[in-house]
Amino acid sequence: MAKRSAPRHGSMMYWPRKRAKKVVPRIRSWANSKDAKPLGFYGYKVQMVHVMTTDNRPTSRTKGEIISIPSTILECPPMRLFSARFYKKTSEGLQIATEILLTNDKQLIKRVPLPKKAEPNFEKINPEDYAEVRVLAYTQPHLTSIGQKTPEILEFGIGGSTSEQFAWIKEHYNKDVLVTDILNEGEQVDVVSVSKGKGFQGVVKRFGVMIKQAKSEKKKRSVGNLGPWHPSRVMFTVPQCGKMGFHTRLEKNKWILKITDEDINPAGGFKHYGKVNNQYIILKGSVPGPSKRIVRFVRPKMAKRTTPKEAPVIDKVIIK
Repeated sequence: MAKRSAPRHGSMMYWPRKRAKKVVPRIRSWANSKDAKPLGFYGYKVQMVHVMTTDNRPTSRTKGEIISIPSTILECPPMRLFSARFYKKTSEGLQIATEILLTNDKQLIKRVPLPKKAEPNFEKINPEDYAEVRVLAYTQPHLTSIGQKTPEILEFGIGGSTSEQFAWIKEHYNKDVLVTDILNEGEQVDVVSVSKGKGFQGVVKRFGVMIKQAKSEKKKRSVGNLGPWHPSRVMFTVPQCGKMGFHTRLEKNKWILKITDEDINPAGGFKHYGKVNNQYIILKGSVPGPSKRIVRFVRPKMAKRTTPKEAPVIDKVIIK
């Protein structure tokens, strides 16, 4: 029998292995875009499915054939604008110069303190005096069946010049913003979310360490050696037990197969989620996190050129 061997689990690319502070991931930078609209959206993970479709990739060996694509359904209820932030460039980078409150919706009382009146005065603002304009939007989880009532507040960058960014905010600050207003079928997006939490785990599950033989000394499910005599300390590269999972992860260039509001609910709703009541996205591949986890979509900085700009025609969606 061949000797069992496996590469080291747990990439050193992600170090230190810090757990996420919040379930809602933070976006640190935004792609450049000339389109005057937000550079991202959000959704809630529903479930993975199999999509039967005709392959439309020009260089694929199965071009024109019916193939099965593992995909993820994400429900995307509309969001509303909370405030507008105006940034100026300083020696320390972009800094918030001023902020305008756009609404005092009662849903936000549990999240932030609100004034009695919120009447935005746009006339006092000259957008050309600022380097960038961003918008704070809040989610509407009460429109879904995940059981959450308190909304989350998310910051989104906007494409175009500062005057175009400001004009978009004035046009949409008292309206529902739909996913179809921002994303299109066939586009690629970067996905940011927090992965599943696994709790406290040993080195076998956490790093893929080989289990020792039956008559080995002391433990079987542990590392055989903690490192050399010198340096006289345990190196950070040595696998050790600890908390696993619940990390913020970004997955690039996910292909949007479909955006629709057609009824896709099985009898009794989706397992561990419930019924999809709003517009939803079918995204090619998997997404980090369990069901009901909030997921953020971001315009990609380096989209794949080989991915077609037209989404394939979906023949059937198989739900397990």
